[in-house]
Amino acid sequence: MKKIITLALLSALCFHTQAQGLKGLLNKAKDAVSNKPGSGLSTDDIAAGLKEALTVGAQKGANSLSQVDGFFGNAALKILLPPEAVKVESTLRKVGLGKQVDDAILSMNRAAEDACKSAAPIFVNAIKQMSFQDALSILKGSDTAATGYLRGKTTVELTAAFKPVIDASLEKVNATKYWNTLITSYNKLTILGGQKINPDLSAYVTDKALNGIFFQVAIEEKSIRKDPVARTSDILKKVFGGAK
Repeated sequence: MKKIITLALLSALCFHTQAQGLKGLLNKAKDAVSNKPGSGLSTDDIAAGLKEALTVGAQKGANSLSQVDGFFGNAALKILLPPEAVKVESTLRKVGLGKQVDDAILSMNRAAEDACKSAAPIFVNAIKQMSFQDALSILKGSDTAATGYLRGKTTVELTAAFKPVIDASLEKVNATKYWNTLITSYNKLTILGGQKINPDLSAYVTDKALNGIFFQVAIEEKSIRKDPVARTSDILKKVFGGAK
């Protein structure tokens, strides 16, 4: 039965391979199941390799963003004021409060960097629970299929873990004070009857931090699939080494 299921899955894989860089791995997988000599790759190798790829990518992504300027120094991920606060920023800069705006932006990014320190263990735990069928599904998917798997399995837990860290970090770096100062200053400047704002800063930063970490993990996943230099262990070299 196991062999029949495995053969069926591999047939589905070969029917429509979306990941160009994994053609060699698919061929090796088919040879392994067919017991052809020289395939050098077992189904256990496939699952282990993909789990290792996920672990490496997730840990590297989380670690890179948890460093100082992991968010603030990354143009693609830098957290700016919420869209509804764009008018706030423009107005405050015009009246000489640009320094307060800059402090608020920096503090939001520092909070996201702090939160990412708690991501790696959550990712690793999800990876350990990945089944062989999950691995094959990732194998036949896009070059960010593993990242998609992690997003689906960890978003709820990451949100729960990130929120209190971000709350504490925002307090630690005085982000809440900066934010309240900005909003209070802006609201005082609004004309009578004008619309005042008070968006949830913590929820906004948490959402941006989650999007940022999955963005970075996707970059790491693509690198491992396509770049031999990124394959840092024997199993990664064995599983992905045949991809062309």
